[in-house]
Amino acid sequence: MKTGIIYPQTELGGDPECVRRFALAAEERGYEHFLAYDHVAGATHANRDPELTGPYTEKDTFHDPFVMFAHLAGITRSIRFVSGVMILPQRQTLLVARQAADVDLFSGERLTLGIGIGWNHVEYSSLGVPFRQRGARLSEQIEVLRALWTGKEVDFSGEFHRIDRATLVPPPKRQIPIWMGGFSKASLRRAAKVGDGYIFARMQADPMKGYDFLKGFLEEEGRDIGTFGAQCNVALGTPLEEVVGQAKQWRDGGGSHFAVNTMGNGFTTLDQHLAFLNGAADRLADAGLMG
Repeated sequence: MKTGIIYPQTELGGDPECVRRFALAAEERGYEHFLAYDHVAGATHANRDPELTGPYTEKDTFHDPFVMFAHLAGITRSIRFVSGVMILPQRQTLLVARQAADVDLFSGERLTLGIGIGWNHVEYSSLGVPFRQRGARLSEQIEVLRALWTGKEVDFSGEFHRIDRATLVPPPKRQIPIWMGGFSKASLRRAAKVGDGYIFARMQADPMKGYDFLKGFLEEEGRDIGTFGAQCNVALGTPLEEVVGQAKQWRDGGGSHFAVNTMGNGFTTLDQHLAFLNGAADRLADAGLMG
């Protein structure tokens, strides 16, 4: 099992120096990947119809994953970068194809594109994208991305895209892995059909139950479970003493990837987050769960 870490961007106030120090510390301690969340904008929850029910508000800080990863690609050597997850339907597919290809090229093939449909309808409307069509749009986007990443001329007509004999130059040197994330059976079915992996989180649902559903959907699709990635993100506020137990449970259940989360513990400084990062690395290494 490969163990990574989640960047605590909602608790570090948007400080670029924190991004740099956290990523370098994670790489030095042997974390395999660095995961970043994605939100283009925060939105006030009060007086909304329909209501906003997600966990983030206008006060939470986020960085664009592609910009962050491009910066970190130049100062790190081996740690991989995972968007966990990028809200793909609210972004232009051709532009995402170009940005992802360049991050993968400049980083030496270290990008995993984690994607999902999101929950913030204010972001969608602000970006001029229909909220209710996001699931169908995402499925078509994956097809378009993979076609563009071949570097061949693409002539595509779909429900949401018309690409008239266009080419992505230079393309990435490979098909960038596309992982999905979410909490619904619909997202699990979609991943089993067209994804390369899935990112679970210990928050709104039991990841082991979700993984069991995913295994069933993969079998229905005739796909090899052994080659399909499955990551579990540790929940916010998880005590340091519980990280190893959760990692072992996920590994023993067949999971391929695991991500430590330093958030939700009341930390107010970068040094506190780094202390948790180092403490988790020590415990996981002693348990044979790093690398």
